[in-house]
Amino acid sequence: MSVSVTDQAPVPVANKQRGRPKAPTVESEMDRLAKKFEEYDQKLKELTLDQMNKAPKLETEPQTQLSQNQIAKAKDIYLKPVKSIGSVENFNERFREKWEHSKEYVQFIAENKEMIGEAIEVWTKPYPGLPAEFWQVPTNKPIWGPRHLAEQISRCNYHRLISQESTIVSADGFGTYHGSIVVDNTVSRLEVNPVSQKKTVFLGSKTF
Repeated sequence: MSVSVTDQAPVPVANKQRGRPKAPTVESEMDRLAKKFEEYDQKLKELTLDQMNKAPKLETEPQTQLSQNQIAKAKDIYLKPVKSIGSVENFNERFREKWEHSKEYVQFIAENKEMIGEAIEVWTKPYPGLPAEFWQVPTNKPIWGPRHLAEQISRCNYHRLISQESTIVSADGFGTYHGSIVVDNTVSRLEVNPVSQKKTVFLGSKTF
């Protein structure tokens, strides 16, 4: 029995990995995520307060619906500060007229939008030179309090942000990224609804 040996070179085995995209490593994926986070963080920093304040206010129904007869029969509740801390500053008399207007008592219904029925606790200090005052404001009932207190409560808003996925914000070797951050709505945490029908400059379009 004879065995023949040929001098033919062995046929190379094709490299199955040739031509395939290189799989991302853990490090490259972390770098990509870090880059994306930095981009979103920069977009947030670019949103100015003026831009956010242009967002429309999300309108909601009042929690307390009272007829004029119910309001007329309601017990008059006049708020006083629970605590007061004096000021070491001097009051600027140029603001005296505005302060006299701000401290007038007005009737309103306060609402806690995030914890319905819970009293509102808030500090006020409308102008330098005035004492800092701590108030406990009952909600969902007609009450009387200084105008500056009602105005401060009405400014307790936050801005809801959303990402517009239809907008292309960047692209790299891994793909194209979508999502531009914009302000969706201005949402009230606390709300104030005037009770009386007497007109005033308080709360812009809202009237007493």
